[in-house]
Amino acid sequence: QVQLVESGGGLVQAGGSLRLSCAASGRTFSYYNMGWFRQAPGKEREFVAAIRRIGGSTAYAGSAKGRFTISRDNAKNTVYLQMNSLKPEDTAVYYCALDKDSSTLPVEVYKYDYWGQGTQVTVSS
Repeated sequence: QVQLVESGGGLVQAGGSLRLSCAASGRTFSYYNMGWFRQAPGKEREFVAAIRRIGGSTAYAGSAKGRFTISRDNAKNTVYLQMNSLKPEDTAVYYCALDKDSSTLPVEVYKYDYWGQGTQVTVSS
């Protein structure tokens, strides 16, 4: 069984930065792709960023490109999401997720197998 625990959310003013962390346990972390998603009130969960299990190649949603950076530290079983130049529309619950099967780097919610409990990010204008 995999456990994912997010941290680092909070309240920040527009233009500010936050770094989210997601600590994984229960599986060999380096074997798996990792992703970040977010869900705003009344909206569907959406892809933010993902990082491959090997090689570290990444993918970003258009809204995240140039502002957010995903990274991972396999020695610490942790994936990060550095968020800069935050906007009010970034307000959401942010979730990390683990993809245990895919040979590609998925961006679809349904392709991820394990999810954290989420961490709230609120950006004030």
